[in-house]
Amino acid sequence: MRILIAAAGSHGDVAPYTGLGARLRAAGHEVALATHESFAPLVRGAGLGFRPLPADARASGPAAGRRELMRAAAVFVRDLGAGLADAVDDRDDLLVLSTTTAPPGWQLAEALDVPTLGAYLQPTHPTGEFAPVVSGMRSLGRWGNRVLGRLSLRMVDRVYADAVRDLRARLGLPAAASGAVRARRERAGGPVLHGFSPAVVPRPADWRAGLDVVGNWWPHHDPDERLPSRVEDFLAAGPPPVFVGFGSMAAGEGERLGELAVAALRRSGLRGVLQSGRAGLEASGDDVLTVGELPHALLFPRVAAVVHHAGAGTTAAGLRAGVPAVPVPVTADQPFWAARLTALGAAPAPVPFRALTAARLADALTRAVREPACARAALAVSRSMATEDGAGRVVRAVGRIGQG
Repeated sequence: MRILIAAAGSHGDVAPYTGLGARLRAAGHEVALATHESFAPLVRGAGLGFRPLPADARASGPAAGRRELMRAAAVFVRDLGAGLADAVDDRDDLLVLSTTTAPPGWQLAEALDVPTLGAYLQPTHPTGEFAPVVSGMRSLGRWGNRVLGRLSLRMVDRVYADAVRDLRARLGLPAAASGAVRARRERAGGPVLHGFSPAVVPRPADWRAGLDVVGNWWPHHDPDERLPSRVEDFLAAGPPPVFVGFGSMAAGEGERLGELAVAALRRSGLRGVLQSGRAGLEASGDDVLTVGELPHALLFPRVAAVVHHAGAGTTAAGLRAGVPAVPVPVTADQPFWAARLTALGAAPAPVPFRALTAARLADALTRAVREPACARAALAVSRSMATEDGAGRVVRAVGRIGQG
């Protein structure tokens, strides 16, 4: 089949689809990934075709409140819808859609009369088992969680309203509200596969048939790739360090965060590897090393713990390596994954980013690294994850669609 995967957002929103695309390509399919220009080397490095989408959501700039955030998101997805329409080829046989690209992707699938496969990194369908992942709220009980889940989807539909209206007009489709299109898709029971581990979030029992949790899709990296020599030298020079990184979060706060992280590490008697990320994290000293983007699969098994923003991908990578975490959630779905780490026993209680201090981070690091319970829990989850083949489940689902 000729497959187009569409993914948008930050590095963690896109990188897992490079590994998924590589597996589909290895199964004999022709695969392209539509995403932002900044990820073109990542996509081509996985042997996939690249098709450009508009600049990622960070280009919208910071938003002070929820209303501003929704307005910025609506502008972004409107551009995203137009970009996705440009990226789709009428020879494509299947659209594989992320959470962000699904609403515009459904309109294109309808116009082209091609099937879609949802490939989501977060659970988005309402359930009684937990509150919506982007709400940052604790469970409100089964009834409350379901109500809040439906309200959350209505908010999403509002964000996509202009994008859906514009796309349907451009494609010559009958006018339909974004919520109506979503409801129609749900009634049809289309397949949605979720790329996270059931050992971390089991499949909710009240989900409809066709919604499955299959295991993670890991970012592609060359099997011959090795860590840089300066990193290897640092790892060999002492006990396993702690990884500290905030991914695409905390832009412009690198100096403050670097000083804070080093102070916490030294109070805990630990060495550290600081990933600069979008924050521009940086520090110097014999006991710390600043690095750029490195494959988590190569680095994380060599560290004592991972301090991170609790994005879905970094959370999964730390658990895969079997190392404890110190989650410092910032926004969106990050409090959800942070809470899951704590519930699993693989991390102490989250330290919210706004409440982060050297003393609080040092205390959490001491518990994560010095007390064996966190490491034991992380290792247990790692062993479960090792038995999963999320990408293989997607390959089989695509095979079924091709036969249908």
